[in-house]
This record gives sequence, C-alpha cells and structure tokens, in this order.
Amino acid sequence: MFVWSKLSGAKWMDAWEERFAGNPNLVIEYVKGGKSIRLRLFCESKKEADEIVEQFGGSIRKMANSEWTKPVAPPRPIKVRDVFVLTAETRPKELAALRKEHTGREMIIIPPEMAFGTGDHATTSTCLRLLVDVARARRGTDWTVADLGTGTGVLAIAAAKLKSGPVFACDFDPFSVAIAARNAERNEVEGIDVQEQDVLKWKPRKKGYDVVLANLFSTVLIEAWPVIAKSLAPKGDLIVSGILATQAWDVFKAAAASGLGFTKVIKKGKWVTARGGHLKDLIAADVQKI
Repeated sequence: MFVWSKLSGAKWMDAWEERFAGNPNLVIEYVKGGKSIRLRLFCESKKEADEIVEQFGGSIRKMANSEWTKPVAPPRPIKVRDVFVLTAETRPKELAALRKEHTGREMIIIPPEMAFGTGDHATTSTCLRLLVDVARARRGTDWTVADLGTGTGVLAIAAAKLKSGPVFACDFDPFSVAIAARNAERNEVEGIDVQEQDVLKWKPRKKGYDVVLANLFSTVLIEAWPVIAKSLAPKGDLIVSGILATQAWDVFKAAAASGLGFTKVIKKGKWVTARGGHLKDLIAADVQKI
C-alpha cells in the first residue's frame, strides 16, 4: 500500500474534491489553523501513486499495513444547528472540555478513519442539518430511517440521537460497515442495523422507510433512483447529496423519471444537497396550500 500526500490552501478544497470525485480513498485534513489542507490518497500500487505525482505533484511513501486503520489528526469540531457538535476527538480529557464548551449540544464522535463522512465535508454537514429539520417536523412520531452509503455511520447515528425509530444503514464496503458499527457503539446508540449491501442490488422492505438518506455520488444516484423510490414510504422525506453541481440537472431529471422530486436544493461550494420526496406527495401538499 502507498500513500500520496500534498499540502494545499483550504480555499482549493472543492477543486480537489472534484478532481478525485468517486475515489473513496481520499482523506482531507485541515492543518495550520484551518488555512491549509493536507490531501492523502491511499493507492494499491506504486504505479497508481506515481501517476498522481506526475499530474499533481506531491510525494509518495510506502505504508505499513497497520497504518491503514490508524486515525489521522482530528479536524475542528463542527456545530450542526443548535443540536449537535461533531468531533473526531477520542481522548477523554479533550472530550470533557468539548462537552463543557458546548453545553446543551449532543456530542457525536467520529474519528477520521478510511471511510467517508466525518461531518467536515459539505455534503455530510448539509445532510445533517436537513436531518435535524426533518426530525423536528416528525417529533413525537416513530419514524424509521434508511441510510444508504453510510460510510462512518454519522447520519445513522445522528438519526438515532434525534429519537428516530429503527435505523437501517448499509454500505458496499465491508470496511465502512465495520467502522459504522464501531462508531455506533462508541456513541452509545442502539437500534442501528448496519449491513454490507450494494444499494443497486438492495431489495428494500415493502412498507419502506419514513426517512431515506442517500449521500452517494451522482453516477450511483442516477442508477439507484428506482430502488430509492421503492424504499421511501408514502409521505416520506428524502435527503440526498454527493452531487456535483455540474451533474445536478442530470441527477434530478433521472429522479423525476422515478417519481421523485425536491423542494429544497442547497449548493455549498461545488456540491449539491437536496430534500424532497415522492412527486405525488409533494404535489398534493402544494394543492392543500392553495
């Protein structure tokens, strides 16, 4: 295993994310007070790493197998609405200080391991904010959740902490599944069923889920819309992200073909996140307002 690394200005984060879109082995860390970022890309061969150096500069080194699961430096804590603070910190003393600093907020601990979704990425953080909004609207009900492409499990964990009902979480990557399960235990949440599953081959339960979260790349979303439509219960809430702004039109057009639409679209940098549901439910809701 080899790792390519490079320092860059934080303002170029979106550009780097777009260059490596679709590659799950990219890790981006804030350094030097948040003004710079360190890019790390884990490669299976030296040839792959050499090609990246030739194109983008930077350096490569050979890794020991034990480094693959070694956590990287924690990024800054992230606040989500007035509900959560996300941190990669795991040291008891530092966690105690954070809890004291953010009294009244629920803590979610997600160390930055080799799985997507620590909360610092625009797609994950926006999904979390929309999930808080959905949870407030559904307060007092037993709402079920499906988190497709769970990565670190952060969205599933947030849903459980927001008092959802049962949560189904899946990822095609067995390493991500193991990390998500470990993070659920670390955050002391129950009711999350984490499974290794390719969303394109998934057969959702017949009654569907009240809330479906899908933080997936555009190409996967376009193929997965028919499955996602079947997984969403009537009057369900759908939150999707991982969509590059340049690909958003194609993604939403394909969603409409499967009977899905969106009432809220948020662009953050080069990424798009959206909240919606079944088109027939959205149209009915609009008619009632007239």
